[in-house]
Amino acid sequence: MQKKKCFHSWEMINVASGLIVVKKCFHCGKVSTCFTFHNEAPVETCHEGAHFWNFMEGHESFRFDLRCSKCSMVIKLDELVGLMRCTGCDPDCDVCILKEKIEPEAGPVYIACGRRPVDERKQLPKKKIASLQKFFDQRCESMECKIKVVPHEMVRNVAKCYAEPVKDVDMLFSAVPEGG
Repeated sequence: MQKKKCFHSWEMINVASGLIVVKKCFHCGKVSTCFTFHNEAPVETCHEGAHFWNFMEGHESFRFDLRCSKCSMVIKLDELVGLMRCTGCDPDCDVCILKEKIEPEAGPVYIACGRRPVDERKQLPKKKIASLQKFFDQRCESMECKIKVVPHEMVRNVAKCYAEPVKDVDMLFSAVPEGG
């Protein structure tokens, strides 16, 4: 007997608040990002391999996983540090260039922030970004809006990026202008 293919209908589960923490290594200059479930930023310097991380900033945010309401499949989004709304701050950034091409028709562009340094951390796979996009497409269908999700590797220069952290679930769709 052949198994039926599920046309997934994603919902958020395991929603937890915390902080997106940004640190910089004073030894090599690389930037590190991670999510912490604490409400207070870890400001102490820490040592990890060849890195000496100094706290730079912390942004209130949340993390979550996705579950299909039809087949109960769960997608763990452990690599996702948080979502950031592109503000169009750097005209040379690939995310800003995309944002200019598709707005206002497509609505806001959310950056799926992963862990940095990119070359040293496991990143959010394309399949998981596609599932995130499908989740937003499903939610926006009833609201007649659109949201585009892109990987954080598209951000050309993290130091120039002033994307707005999405602080809670309610903020995800409140930033969507009426009618798109």
